Amino acid sequence: MAVELSIRSDQGGLCNGKMTWFVVLSCMMAAMGGVIFGYDIGITGGAAFLAGAALGGAAFNVDMLIFGRVLLGVGVGFANQAVPLYLSEMAPPRYRGAINNGFQFSIGIGALSANLINYGTEKIKGGWGWRISLALAAVPATILTLGAVFLPETPNSLIQLTDDTERAKLMLQRVRGTEDVQAELDDLIKASSISKTQVTGINVIAFYAPILFRTIGLGESASLMSSVVTGIVGTGSTFISMLVVDKLGRRALFIFGGVQMLVSQIMVGGIMAAQLGDHGGIGEGYAYVVLILICIYVAGFGWSWGPLGWLVPSEIFPLEIRSAGQSIVVAVSFLFTFIVAQTFLAMLCHFKSGIFFFFGGWVVVMTAFIYYLLPETKNTPIEKMERVWREHGFWNKIVGEMDEQTKIEAA
Repeated sequence: MAVELSIRSDQGGLCNGKMTWFVVLSCMMAAMGGVIFGYDIGITGGAAFLAGAALGGAAFNVDMLIFGRVLLGVGVGFANQAVPLYLSEMAPPRYRGAINNGFQFSIGIGALSANLINYGTEKIKGGWGWRISLALAAVPATILTLGAVFLPETPNSLIQLTDDTERAKLMLQRVRGTEDVQAELDDLIKASSISKTQVTGINVIAFYAPILFRTIGLGESASLMSSVVTGIVGTGSTFISMLVVDKLGRRALFIFGGVQMLVSQIMVGGIMAAQLGDHGGIGEGYAYVVLILICIYVAGFGWSWGPLGWLVPSEIFPLEIRSAGQSIVVAVSFLFTFIVAQTFLAMLCHFKSGIFFFFGGWVVVMTAFIYYLLPETKNTPIEKMERVWREHGFWNKIVGEMDEQTKIEAA
């Protein structure tokens, strides 16, 4: 079963293909890596509450707990490097944005599931509910591990790793659902031949949402439920992004989402500066206003910087450095997430409401970078992505100089 479509790049290249169930199922299985990541983030936030009392009486198990978290972190790192690349290489160019955004959608599902589980296990007597929360991460991990056995290699990787063009052609025909794939295959082979000569504060809000909501006056149970609400908003907005990213383009979503995030952060910071003071909480009415504004912020992230932060890096790198480039993206993302997560509580104590203006400042810098320096990549075949850089007002100078240097070395 397949949906017929004819995929034409903005540069005029024609790629025949269908959106096949083979591609859909393969990408759904690969995106399970996002569920693990989202679950990991969501569980961490609730376990600031659920594990606190238990750790005092079970200190001899802390080393085992840390070791398990390290192993889960390694798995999450591998998945976050591989999954966005896999989705981009398997997807037809016209639907690459929607399919790749499915990774962030899966992260949202994982985080939402974790928030719901945290809300339920918080009510368990005895303080051991956090064990259930952490152990259930094995469910998506098992699904991904078993599914990976049956996932096919992408045509790009078959050409890059084996030089078996016939096998790559057969896989490309299966992926695209048509026999007429020679034009796209030639582009893949050409790209292979050439190759051989995000500090927005969103992860912190996900980590510490229950603490943040308690700071503004909500009770423990209400704080966990508020995390569920923001999880639903984030997941829903990412689904919307999947529907519109290949129509509106990457730049428009980045910019609109950035403005939405900035405005909501300024308003939250202003309310907390005026109402919270140095100590205590704020009134219940203001607390719910802050919750609504944070939902607006999460929605802005959910249809812009969240999914596009995985999509754009996975599609812009040349074939020869694509895997290494995505590895650097994941490493830098995790590094800053680690730094901010470790310093957030101290920053919250010292900056108070200023923490939202701090992250808002970074959103301004990032959105300005997108406006001036990121070219539009929608509907461009991944093998011809270098053209968008050559046609960009800033990057064409750098890419042109690199092309000239390559010609000189070849001569």
